[in-house]
Amino acid sequence: MEQSIKNEYDRWLKYAKESDLQSELQEMDRQEDLIEDAFYRNLAFGTGGLRGVIGVGTNRMNVYTVAKASQGLADYICKNFPEEKRSIAVSYDSRIKSDYFAKVACGVFAANGIHAYIYSELMPTPCLSFAVRSLECAAGIMVTASHNPSKYNGYKVYGADGCQITTEAAALIFTEIDKLDIFEDVNKMSFEEGVQKEIVSYIPDRVYDEFTEKVKAESLLSDNVSVNKNVSIVYTPLNGTGLKPVLRALKESGYTNITVVKEQEKPDGNFPTCPYPNPEMREAMELGIEYAGKYDADLLLATDPDCDRVGIAVKDKSGRHVLMSGNEVGMLLLDYICTRRLAMGTMPQDSVMVKTIVTIDMAERIAAHYGVRTINVLTGFKFIGEQIGLMEKQGKEESYIFGFEESYGYLSGGYVRDKDAVNGAFLICEMFAYYASKGISLSEKLEDLYQTYGYCLNTLHSYKFDGAAGFEKMQGIMEKFRQGVSSFAGKKVVKCLDYSQGLDGLPKSDVLKYLLEDNCSVVVRPSGTEPKLKTYISVSAESMEQAEKVEDKIVQDLLVYLK
Repeated sequence: MEQSIKNEYDRWLKYAKESDLQSELQEMDRQEDLIEDAFYRNLAFGTGGLRGVIGVGTNRMNVYTVAKASQGLADYICKNFPEEKRSIAVSYDSRIKSDYFAKVACGVFAANGIHAYIYSELMPTPCLSFAVRSLECAAGIMVTASHNPSKYNGYKVYGADGCQITTEAAALIFTEIDKLDIFEDVNKMSFEEGVQKEIVSYIPDRVYDEFTEKVKAESLLSDNVSVNKNVSIVYTPLNGTGLKPVLRALKESGYTNITVVKEQEKPDGNFPTCPYPNPEMREAMELGIEYAGKYDADLLLATDPDCDRVGIAVKDKSGRHVLMSGNEVGMLLLDYICTRRLAMGTMPQDSVMVKTIVTIDMAERIAAHYGVRTINVLTGFKFIGEQIGLMEKQGKEESYIFGFEESYGYLSGGYVRDKDAVNGAFLICEMFAYYASKGISLSEKLEDLYQTYGYCLNTLHSYKFDGAAGFEKMQGIMEKFRQGVSSFAGKKVVKCLDYSQGLDGLPKSDVLKYLLEDNCSVVVRPSGTEPKLKTYISVSAESMEQAEKVEDKIVQDLLVYLK
């Protein structure tokens, strides 16, 4: 074990006063592998803020790493915003210590003369984005690890525009954080003292009310359209923040037959019935599917802990509930939005759909059919939010009609600048009810899209690389890919797009996209928030069976590079 790691461990033994952290430090004693993993680096701060395992150490989420990040953010704000603009909005989800970390952050901001506005109870990520803009704050933070397992927590940072911070802002904030000693350089005030001094205050109820009204205003049902809103829906917030805002938006809009999964209803950071609370994963949806069968519901909705992602299951022709991918739901919503806007005469003249480069290419064909222009951006919904902001500056915010990413993130309005599962759930229920009133299921509608635009299979495969050794291995794998790939599954690489060079005016990013013959593609990138390497495979074919065979061969070829 390096001496610098041992020295930092000893400093934490001396200065970390919390009993749970001291207990963990004592348990690590003489276990060099545990000490190294907890102290070999500072928890990475990037455009996603912080995310890591809860525990003791510089590479963990704890009161000290949160306070240090908050001090760095406070220093950045004091250097870049006039005194009257120095305020921050704060929200948190149901994860272990989320409320505690949020209040510690508020105390740091208050001690630096920055007004902190915090929700009086846990609230979704989109509500945080909305509050930043509504209260005209310089920044915002959301304490969440999104859909990660319960041992994780995180700290997302938002700019004054309501988007997650840019690469440039992240670098400047990191510079401020990096200057600080974690024990000596952090200004602190208790949350209670901040409230007493009125430099910490609760976000007014009107902000949440306005957010709800904005979600409901995204409805695409005109007065002359008759829709049955008594359709049977099962909803699970996966023990997260979605329960109140999702149910409020739906019930105030007339949906009357919603059953909530009781075991996953209340906020619980241990996620006892869904250890991986991600609506992309079948395991997280199993209990909801059981409920859907029990209550004969045609639609199952699930939102992740911070309620920015939504997944669904629908009945197929045999009556079995099947999961739909984020790409499939996104295409259905895009087609529904375009259809209804044209019918209502509300389609903008220069209409725009925004998607990420790893999101299904078939969406572009759907958009083009309706005369909608597609903008492709890097992975991460903040880049979609950034495009909305650019349109707003040009006076063309109304041009934006929809944005989505394959990882179950959707947004149809510019009132927030991050993916919004409240908006997503609302639109999905409306689309579902609209087609149900015409005797059409979402499975049938999706099949109709494939018949119109051709079949396209998109899959995501993640490969985990933990710890310092895993991080280095991922770097080596990316370098191996960059040395050259000629084909996947016998399909020639027509072009390799290396986004580390900053292609198409996009920021530099460690992403490779291989364009193959026959409208197929492969994307490889390290996750920005998890110790994983992600591969996205897109296969166009005449049938699902043919596409699956090609996809399987591509996966086998990828494994050669991952060894």
